[in-house]
Amino acid sequence: MKKLILSSLAIATLLVASCGSDDDGTPITPIDPTMDGVIADQNDPDLVVADLKGNVTGNITLAASEAWILTGALSVKDGATLTIEADTTIKATAGGTNVFIAVEQGGTIIADGTATAPIRITSNAGNPRSGDWGGILINGKAPISGGGTSTTEVLPLQYGGTEAADNSGILDYMIIEYTGARINGEKEFNGLTLYGVGSGTSVSNIALLYGDDDAIEFFGGSVSVDNLLVVNARDDMFDWTQGYTGGGSNWYGLRTADYTAISEDPRGIEGDGNLDGNSPADNNQSNPTIENISIINAGIIEMADMIKIRRGSGATITGAYIGLANEDASASDLVDLRDSKGCAIAATSIVGTASDANGLDITDIKNRDVDCGTGEATVTITAGTTPSVDTATFSWTGFTF
Repeated sequence: MKKLILSSLAIATLLVASCGSDDDGTPITPIDPTMDGVIADQNDPDLVVADLKGNVTGNITLAASEAWILTGALSVKDGATLTIEADTTIKATAGGTNVFIAVEQGGTIIADGTATAPIRITSNAGNPRSGDWGGILINGKAPISGGGTSTTEVLPLQYGGTEAADNSGILDYMIIEYTGARINGEKEFNGLTLYGVGSGTSVSNIALLYGDDDAIEFFGGSVSVDNLLVVNARDDMFDWTQGYTGGGSNWYGLRTADYTAISEDPRGIEGDGNLDGNSPADNNQSNPTIENISIINAGIIEMADMIKIRRGSGATITGAYIGLANEDASASDLVDLRDSKGCAIAATSIVGTASDANGLDITDIKNRDVDCGTGEATVTITAGTTPSVDTATFSWTGFTF
């Protein structure tokens, strides 16, 4: 009988301790022993609406009826699918580099919004700011320059391969805001980063707003993006490197008149053939094709280059428009096709217009000639004041131009 009494007391003591309080009297919630950081199915206890994070290993749907709060890393593993319903809003805790969505090689994301029910991923901060959270990273198996695979800039995730038509899913009618958390001066998240993403992936109707680094960056791969809006990216609007061969249509980049953030060399386009210009002998370097792109600076902070293509990259760009929207806006170069690590290739072609009246001198495009032993690129810019992309394309975002 004594042993039984002692055992009962011990059990009671444990129960009190497990449901007790901390030093300031706040009740302590017991940890669910079934939670392991893995989301294996829709009924997994790790799938928590107010605490969305973990490794997705099954087929998971984020319903539009729920108020999702992204509190950490949400990683879609090989063989798993993350579906985000149209009209879903996900609010990311302002946790910097620890809060992001990553789709790993072999994983799939289906974020298929509509014009009347777009998907929005934004900051949960009361006063949201650029850099509040990381952003979205998709890692595919499409080729990168030099062949083989590589590891992402910000996470130990592999990308690249031999599957040019690799399919990582669908992104359509999606708004992504306040991204770009910085790890250090050399490593930072972008709004949307596509690492070795293949042409089988469908990406269209994307708005990247108020990011703290590049809005979108392509590391190799062959995916195309149509109807792409960038507003107030602190660094580059459109960035590619490491053998990107995709492209797209209707890209619109804007810095608004009230935008005053400063970075070292913000650009409309920054295109490199190989990663950081450190592998000039790589085969299969970047060479995308873009139809209709408008790059407009209305802010008082000078942009370094409106278009910069260099380091072994090619590009075929038609329907370009480059503009400074008021007398206070400026850019050091309209088009620049070289730096100390190399030039754009001779096959590069840029055709479009620029708003000469706003200060861009189309008769003296500085540094546009390419003569690095490979010939000269073709740049044909004439005077014009009409953007090549209609802002009505992005009316679904609610952004006022």
